[in-house]
Amino acid sequence: MKHLHSGLIAAITVCAAASIGHAQQYPTKPIRMIIGFTAGSEVDVIGRMVAHEMSEKWSQRVVVDNRPGAGSTLAGAIVAGANPDGYTLFFNSVSHAATPALYPKAPFDTLRDFAGISQITSLPNVLIISPASGIKTTKDLITMVKQKSGMTYGHAGVGSGTHITGELFRQMAGIELIHVPYKGVPEVLTDTVTGRLNYAFAPIGNTLPFIKDKRLNALAVSTAARSAALPDVPTIAEAALPGYVFDHWYGMFAPSKTPRGVVNQLSQEVARILGLAEVRDRITVRGAAVRPSTPEAFDAFVRAEVAKITKVMQAGGVKVQ
Repeated sequence: MKHLHSGLIAAITVCAAASIGHAQQYPTKPIRMIIGFTAGSEVDVIGRMVAHEMSEKWSQRVVVDNRPGAGSTLAGAIVAGANPDGYTLFFNSVSHAATPALYPKAPFDTLRDFAGISQITSLPNVLIISPASGIKTTKDLITMVKQKSGMTYGHAGVGSGTHITGELFRQMAGIELIHVPYKGVPEVLTDTVTGRLNYAFAPIGNTLPFIKDKRLNALAVSTAARSAALPDVPTIAEAALPGYVFDHWYGMFAPSKTPRGVVNQLSQEVARILGLAEVRDRITVRGAAVRPSTPEAFDAFVRAEVAKITKVMQAGGVKVQ
């Protein structure tokens, strides 16, 4: 029995050493980071920051591959079906948690087919409107929408974080209007500036240059607290709708069967990157906050987000056309 026990310990030691060795050898070739939104969108900007720092540390290129469309499910399908070896990663937004409600026939299971690596950031979406509209407050906007038919708001596609923000706002404000999906946030901003859209929600990093140049007015931010980047802009809860909160987070995932040693190594690398003063400064100046997390904590967070967003989508009867 003693002999058997010793042999078992030896076997476990060999397996553990092999696992550690695999993680230590990773990466030995370029990594593909797939992003489900267009180049220039806020999730793309933050994703490229992280990819650049990973490339610098490991001397292996982390190649960003933008695959926008269908609420990031086109990108998700590529990652879910990829070899689970740590060389195909998914950098996505809160839209990841909307997939079960909006795309029941998606070729993957959001919770089963992905391993969370780490949350990356937390940031508000900003309620924006053209200065030419004359609207100065969120309450004024709600009043105008209730009085006029055919009003429009834009977002970066059904199931995107900007769409979910707008749908929750619509429900809590008790308003009816036409939502217009776009390919990405840059196009939403352009049409809001020109007044083609009556209003929109967009990630704070994308909107700041437009707000500073007075091409757009910021009426409110979606998060529970005001943003340090826009300290004079109230939260939606403060401005008009008590209890309103929406966090437009970003995070990194891998295929679910990726070796745990690799997932942990990637999570530790993300934490290192987000701990760099220069990276943190580049993110916070865009109005976001860094939010590194363990794989286990991120998986639990995503499960809670799926449940919350599913309720919002079902309450609004939102379906993919």
